[in-house]
Amino acid sequence: MEQTLYEKLGGEEAIAKVVDYFYHGLVLKDETVNPFFEHTDMKKQIGHQTKFISFALGGPNQYSGKSMAKAHEGMNIQPAHFDAIVKHLHDSLAHFGVDEADIDTALSKVASLRDDIMYK
Repeated sequence: MEQTLYEKLGGEEAIAKVVDYFYHGLVLKDETVNPFFEHTDMKKQIGHQTKFISFALGGPNQYSGKSMAKAHEGMNIQPAHFDAIVKHLHDSLAHFGVDEADIDTALSKVASLRDDIMYK
């Protein structure tokens, strides 16, 4: 049986490190996207995002947050914002030594959510 990307990356603990770096190392330092997180409980956000990404990469479904469209309602996220987030996710995964083929797989899953996230 083929290993899921979730398992290959090291499970939820490893993904939590990627997500923490994603926010604290990159997103919150990026003035083009950090305003979206001004009033966000980052501990809660990181927990939700870790569970969501874990599920998206083949891990157990522990995500119980809002739908992508509902979670981004009223934010009016533009292509430049979405692209910046995708770049930060790429860079976070690369920072932890994930190879480009696996990064591409992960980012294709994120790209499939584009219509549910933008212009809401």
